[in-house]
Amino acid sequence: MKYYNSLNKIALNKLLSNKLACLALLVIIFFFFISIFAYQITPDKTPFANSIELSIAKKNPCFEVDYILLKSLNKYKRIKKNSFFLGNTKKYDELLIKDYKLLNDTLYYHLYSNPLEKKAISTSNLKCNNDGSYVKTRKFLLGTDKYGRDLLSRVILGTRVSFSVGFISVFISIFIGLILGLLSGYYRGKVDIFICWLINVVWSIPTLMLVIAISLVLGKGFWQVFVAVGLTMWVEVARVTRGEVLKVSRLPYIESVKSFGLSDFKIMFKHILPNIINPIIIISAANFATSVLLESGLSFLGIGVQPPVPSWGMIIRNHYGFIVMEKIYLSLVPGLCIVFLVLAFMILANSLRDILDNKLENN
Repeated sequence: MKYYNSLNKIALNKLLSNKLACLALLVIIFFFFISIFAYQITPDKTPFANSIELSIAKKNPCFEVDYILLKSLNKYKRIKKNSFFLGNTKKYDELLIKDYKLLNDTLYYHLYSNPLEKKAISTSNLKCNNDGSYVKTRKFLLGTDKYGRDLLSRVILGTRVSFSVGFISVFISIFIGLILGLLSGYYRGKVDIFICWLINVVWSIPTLMLVIAISLVLGKGFWQVFVAVGLTMWVEVARVTRGEVLKVSRLPYIESVKSFGLSDFKIMFKHILPNIINPIIIISAANFATSVLLESGLSFLGIGVQPPVPSWGMIIRNHYGFIVMEKIYLSLVPGLCIVFLVLAFMILANSLRDILDNKLENN
């Protein structure tokens, strides 16, 4: 146990001494933190940041607008259960106003959607702010999308979708790949021939085409993306696991363990798996990056997560046409998020390979 702990410390020290790997790890931790505390960070805390205001669509970054809260039109109730992960619905109706004037107990204003019509409302029907005023100002740091929704909030919530798909799809791929790889490498013979045939068949199909086919069969939705992406990435895990098991199962200590009469299950999961875990960790990091790309691609094609759930790929799909219309940031921001997250995982995977791969170290 002490030797095993010392090896972990050596690997950790090597990782921390690699500045590029540390930077990639910090980027991943940053995105992960955002995905967990998304609704505590987003300016728009409604579910999926789906507050549509067509009158302020496609506004530039740092755009500001005044609004008032109406008590008399209270059609919504605040969600108290799981609001940390689901957000809160609006407690008051909002009216975006172009300008206003307060006389006695009446507020005169022009709607942002119709600045030519002057309206009036009693202050008794308005929610009063802490400072005694009735008008609030909202700032959109990244502007608004084509539906008038806060772009920053949508991008932040899109981080949660990418991480969810990444974690669950990688878990599915590891679960399937490990079991098939262990069975193939340990039992060999007809079991190995069948599993290798299955691996070659799945390997021959382009990954994106296979994901699209599975998505069309299962339907469009959130969990369907998890399953579709996970079912396409197990092949690499199974292939590497099989090769490592074939190598380790020939070592003398495995023959010694078999002589004690231990079950095949214990031998595979207690004595073989701990010694082949390093390449699986490396592949998992690389597969995480692949899953983010696949999810974004599916959402861009319209067969991934469905509206109003925000996804980086969907945001790009909705706004790629504005690239030539001086609104390039609408597609650039989610695109850069995809690039940074995928690049961070690829750098981390390469760094882990350099640290954990004994062959490279011996060379």
